[in-house]
Amino acid sequence: MEINYSEYKILVVDDVLSNVLLLKVLLTNEKYNVVTAMNGTQALKMVESELPDLILLDVMMPDISGFEVARQLKDNPAFAQIPIIFLTALNSTADIVKGFQMGANDFISKPFNKEELIIRVKHQISLIAAKRIIFNQNEELKRTIKGRDKLYSVIAHDLRSPMASIKMVLNMLMINLPGEKIGEEMHELLNMANQTTEELFSLLDNLLKWTKSQIGRLNVVPQDIDIVGVSAGVIEIFSMVAELKQIKINLQAPDQLEVRADIDMIKTVIRNLISNALKFSNPGSEVHVVVEEKEEQVIVNVVDHGRGIKKEDQSKLLNVDTHYSTFGTKNEEGSGLGLLLCQDFVRKNGGELWFNSEEGEGSVFSFYLPKLS
Repeated sequence: MEINYSEYKILVVDDVLSNVLLLKVLLTNEKYNVVTAMNGTQALKMVESELPDLILLDVMMPDISGFEVARQLKDNPAFAQIPIIFLTALNSTADIVKGFQMGANDFISKPFNKEELIIRVKHQISLIAAKRIIFNQNEELKRTIKGRDKLYSVIAHDLRSPMASIKMVLNMLMINLPGEKIGEEMHELLNMANQTTEELFSLLDNLLKWTKSQIGRLNVVPQDIDIVGVSAGVIEIFSMVAELKQIKINLQAPDQLEVRADIDMIKTVIRNLISNALKFSNPGSEVHVVVEEKEEQVIVNVVDHGRGIKKEDQSKLLNVDTHYSTFGTKNEEGSGLGLLLCQDFVRKNGGELWFNSEEGEGSVFSFYLPKLS
């Protein structure tokens, strides 16, 4: 880290003129910008007007001691972060302890060694420079994150509504225009368009919710909900998608199980888990949604008998750093964002999400929520 010492201002405070002049010469030779004060009262005024980066402060002065000057500076939030090196002939343990209690960053004994003084000053200046770099980088990072989150939110929000309309139109066309009416080739193209639109809408919906969650704009609104009824409702939404892929979705659950959670978040979790199960299942297979009660927990399991996940890839799931995704059995694309969103939403509602998978046999994705007492 290269430091331009001329950018740093040092205030030298001493009631002995020869000391002030010597220190000024030594520090000026090192390219520092040096200002001086001859007593404590003048030092406090100079700090206010000059805002030095470092203060070399004599302890024994006739009007206000260096200890008192340091105390007043540390009590003022505007000046509390300015490092202070005490210059003093006092060298008892009690005096040194008192100095550090007053906010000293270092001590230099009088008469001082020139080389030692320069090294100690450079050390403090290097710490200041490092803090400035960290502060500037942190501010730049905050601006970058804020801009990224705003961009994500705008993209997702502005595209989501028109994509929802397109999705509804394609769903209606799929229902009302079977292959025998428009021809198998055209029906397959329509099916591909419908599938792509479903995937894109799901991605935009997840992206919007993920962004809001990460920037703290998505609040948890807990309420008493029947998790069985919620699961059944989500399954109904996916009935046509499952039918097009020739997959059955079965719900295995008691008549009712109540939890206290944010219904929109839990719907999003179940929707993503069922969507993934359908994506990785083969035509003619089944997906089971199993809702059960164990002790003080209500557990939802989404079971498929599809391709499963390779062992070496399993650690990449639910990990924000790896952002893992793969293609479905009909080359459906994924973003890897859905499972991260599920994990985030389940945890926000006091639960946890996990999975078990065997390559070639299928996967079970599960989450629990606290049972409503």
